[in-house]
Amino acid sequence: MTDVSPALPEHPKRPKRRRLSLNVMIPNMLTLLALSSGLTAIRFAYEGRWEHAALAILAAAILDALDGRIARLLKGTSKFGAELDSLADILSFGVAPPMMLYFWSLKDMGRVGWIVVVLFAVSCALRLARFNTAAEDPNPPAWSSTFFSGVPAPAAAGLALLPMIISFNLFEEYVRRPEVVAVFMVVVALLMVSSIPTYSFKKVKLRPKWVLPLMVTVGLVIASMLSAPWATLSGILAVYLVSIPFAIRSYRTICARTGKCDTQDEDDLDDDETDDL
Repeated sequence: MTDVSPALPEHPKRPKRRRLSLNVMIPNMLTLLALSSGLTAIRFAYEGRWEHAALAILAAAILDALDGRIARLLKGTSKFGAELDSLADILSFGVAPPMMLYFWSLKDMGRVGWIVVVLFAVSCALRLARFNTAAEDPNPPAWSSTFFSGVPAPAAAGLALLPMIISFNLFEEYVRRPEVVAVFMVVVALLMVSSIPTYSFKKVKLRPKWVLPLMVTVGLVIASMLSAPWATLSGILAVYLVSIPFAIRSYRTICARTGKCDTQDEDDLDDDETDDL
């Protein structure tokens, strides 16, 4: 007699799990270290250990500069890494520095001081959102490899902490005044969300005759950082601040020479988004 019982369905094969390359993990580990450094800076500030807090932000900035470059070097860039980097940046450079300054000085202003903290954090979030949107543009402006639009988040964090860094050596009673710190933070927050061109140093090419002087200069800066870290860091931040007018001039010169300044009108963008809704 023939067996007519229905055949049991075959179990579908489980898809093989794709293994992550170590090249993808290394940049993400550096990003997590930067995130942890930013959190640690808040803890140091709460305990009143201002120099340790400033060093933690400096470490986060160095790690943030390294993770993207190492990712491109190891060919380990990923969408996950880009999103993780943005989240780490908002905490390390948008939340930790204003919280440090709040514990250091702004708390004496009460609600006004907290409003300044929130303004800085919101400005950093808007800055990062705009940067991520521009990074997805398949046809970026020609100037994007030479200039940033506004002050980048790590540089803004350093500029916001400049009064604290200066106070480690001199003028503490003046630069620690809440109104001075508040004005400085508001200006830096506006620079972040502005469209002012600033140097990006992404694709800087040097002539051979400038290589040796640059290496000597870097050696001098490293030696200065080891012997007088806060004075050297104050000088570096001051030089960056002074470079902004030169970046604006250079940008306008390039635009006048090439006749191409690919900037997008934000009002038109807002109108387009409103129409889509």
